[in-house]
Amino acid sequence: MASESSEKGSVNAAFATQILRKIFLEDWLTKLLALAITVALWVGVTGLSEVGSDRYKVPLVLRLADNAEATNQPVDQVEIRITGDKRRLEQIRESDLRVFIDLTAVPVGNHTLTLAPDTVSLPDLPNGIRLEDIYPKKIVVRLEATEEKEVSVRLETQGSVPPGMEVYSESITPAKIRVRGPASYLRSLTSVPTEKVDLADKNADFTARQVRIAALSNDNATPLESFVDVNFRIGETRVERSFTIPIEDSKRRAQITLFGGRSLFDGAAVKDFTVTLADGSDEPQVSLPSTLDGLVEIRRVRLL
Repeated sequence: MASESSEKGSVNAAFATQILRKIFLEDWLTKLLALAITVALWVGVTGLSEVGSDRYKVPLVLRLADNAEATNQPVDQVEIRITGDKRRLEQIRESDLRVFIDLTAVPVGNHTLTLAPDTVSLPDLPNGIRLEDIYPKKIVVRLEATEEKEVSVRLETQGSVPPGMEVYSESITPAKIRVRGPASYLRSLTSVPTEKVDLADKNADFTARQVRIAALSNDNATPLESFVDVNFRIGETRVERSFTIPIEDSKRRAQITLFGGRSLFDGAAVKDFTVTLADGSDEPQVSLPSTLDGLVEIRRVRLL
């Protein structure tokens, strides 16, 4: 029995020796190289990484509900400190960073907000980089409900038509547009201006197309239409001319005052006009000559 046990022990020892030889001696160069690569990778990923810290000034973006606007001027930039693997910190570009604060569930009113790593978000940071600190610690935000309102478009111009000419009329299409913005601002808003249309050297009717609506005085208010068309009627300078006309079938006369382009009245004579009185009426009816009909305005008619 003792000899059998001794024999089994020898076999086990020989087997163990063979296993160890295969592990440590056979192909030992290949195995040593694999071990060296593994150690190098581990050291590169963990052992030699150096922790760093950087500070940046970045925009602060408020995420608001669709029916709310921030109507005061909270800070538009914050200073942040981020920490982590120094090599990854060096890959970060300051221009890519934005700090967001979610106010979509915050009701209208004045609010003092705490800025901290757990109350803001800084997306797109590399793995292993975290937001450590932020300044200022608090900001005040005033939230107002937003509304829509239809208001008139107000034409703005620059320059003048040539001497002897004038603008008879302007018509804007559309004449009114809708504006979206804070309720308090819209309550006092009665019109929105266009960018200036240049009238220099304009001596005939024309249409200015796609005239842009100018920026509003409140940055939080937005016109829902950006352009209008403006039609201009332009002609020679208008003047008033008066004529005293005998009334048909009457001993009375009527003085009529007309308003129109200066040259239209060249050659106009009293005999070209007709004034009548309906039976029992003191309201004179004036008939204009064909050269003036539809081109001038009858401003006054007075019985003499």
